[in-house]
Formats: sequence, structure tokens, C-alpha cells
Amino acid sequence: MTAGIPAADPAGPLIGLADWRLPVTGPAAVDLAARLGADGLQLDLGGPGRGPRLDVPDRLGALRERSAATGVRLLAVTGNCLNDIGITAPAGSVAAHDVRDILERVLDTAHALEAPLAFVPSFRRSAIDGLDALRRTAEVLAWAAGEAAARGLLLASENTLDPEKALALVEHVESPAFRLLLDTYNPRAAGVDVPGLVRTTGHHFADQIHLKDGSGPGGTGGDVLLGDGDGGLPSVLAVLAAHRVRVRALVLETDHRADDPARLAEDLARARAHARTVNRTVAPTITPPLRPSDEDTR
Repeated sequence: MTAGIPAADPAGPLIGLADWRLPVTGPAAVDLAARLGADGLQLDLGGPGRGPRLDVPDRLGALRERSAATGVRLLAVTGNCLNDIGITAPAGSVAAHDVRDILERVLDTAHALEAPLAFVPSFRRSAIDGLDALRRTAEVLAWAAGEAAARGLLLASENTLDPEKALALVEHVESPAFRLLLDTYNPRAAGVDVPGLVRTTGHHFADQIHLKDGSGPGGTGGDVLLGDGDGGLPSVLAVLAAHRVRVRALVLETDHRADDPARLAEDLARARAHARTVNRTVAPTITPPLRPSDEDTR
């Protein structure tokens, strides 16, 4: 463990990294997380313009081996390439077929890695920018949530919806395996009151949360260290604690692809300090589905 990174508090949340925001991905990111003292890692599926594919046998085997050897937990799998395709693509279209294929690969990869969560980003071409987009997104996510439940996983949506629309998405998906994944900055950048979002929808949150700060209007965040931007992170975390939202992992999503170990270590130390203010052991409001045995999922 790197000097200066406090050890994990057993009663507090894990501190994770997102491999798509690091200078390395996959098994190398597991080793980097271990050297820096991080507890876990979220992983991207990869693909064209997104780095090596995650779901190839050798890479999956190496991830499992490095996770077991280092103790770094594999927290979740996502498919950021969905932002390049658009989960709102019309049903029956080529793009919709590609979306379903990617979602199946994300879910199969999470299951193979025993990561408990798969999540779907809704940005750029997948942005939920109107009622039709919300309905189509819900339709796709309802199918994917059923597939997630069959694999013993939870499925989450990461988006920038305001509280009313976020609740509407939950209602339309209508699955006990479905969650909302909170990013502490993205909704703010979209003009959403994040503490208000927590108060209204926190009982539907996944227990993994993205920690991010930002440098001002028009940005997507992640360009500054935690506490150096305008994200109001302490107030968001205070509302999470006040409303007893269960947080198993705080996942740092600052952009650290430039490979500055000292900067990353400082950001992790700040994340650890913030972690002391939230709850890990509060009972979840919604009971997750039981994880079936491998024999039941194929």
C-alpha cells in the first residue's frame, strides 16, 4: 500500500477507481489500484475507441487472478461504448440490435467476474433528452434488468435526469433488480439540484456512487481533484448520510489518464476523507434479487 493512503475503515465504504479514467485498464488497472491502496475497481467493456475488449477469455482470467492476488474487488462493469451508439435507437434498428448485444456482453462479463453490478450510461447519443427517449430507455432497461436478475446481478442507470424524471424511469422499468447510479457532479452540470435528487430518489440508488468534482458550467466534471471545483461534494455526502442511503463503494471518477501518480494518490486520500461521512451499514431500502447458482443462469 502506498504511503499516505489511509487503510480502509471496515465500517466505511470502499474506495474504488474507474479503469476508463486511468492510464491503464483491465488487469493492469487492478495492479495500479492495489499499489495505490484502492479497495476496488469498476471496469469498462472496451471496444473500438475504448481500449482492449474486456470480455475475452485471457483477459477475464487475468482479471480474476489479479483480483484474487491483490484483494482489489471487481465492483461493476459498464459499456461506455453505448454512448457512441445510443440506447434510445428505434426498436428493430441496427443500432438497437448492437445495443442489445453490448448489454448482453456487459452482463455476461459482470457475471463472469462476480461483480455485483452492471450499469448503463446515458450520455451523448444515449442521452435521455425528452419523453420519447425516456420511454425507449426504460424499454431497453426493463429488458436488461430482467437479464441482470437472471444472472444474479443488479442493473443501474447513470444519467442526468431531474428527480421527477428519474422516478418516472424507475416506475417504467419496474424491476426489483433496477437502480439509479448517482454521480455527484454530472447532474449538477446538467442543472439538477443534486442534494434534492438524493432526497427524492436516494432509496432507489445503487450502493456504488461516482465521486467527481468539476470546474464550472458547461463541463462534465472530473477535470479537477475532489474539493477543488464547484461540485459541493460535502453537501451531497451530508444528504446521503442524513437520508441513510447505503453506500458500499465510493468510486473516484476524476480523469487520471495523464498518469500522475502523486495527483492520483492525493485524490484518493481526499476520497477516503469524504468516505468517513457516509453510511455503509445502513440496510438497503429495496431488497436485491437473490444471486442464483451458475446452474440456474444458463
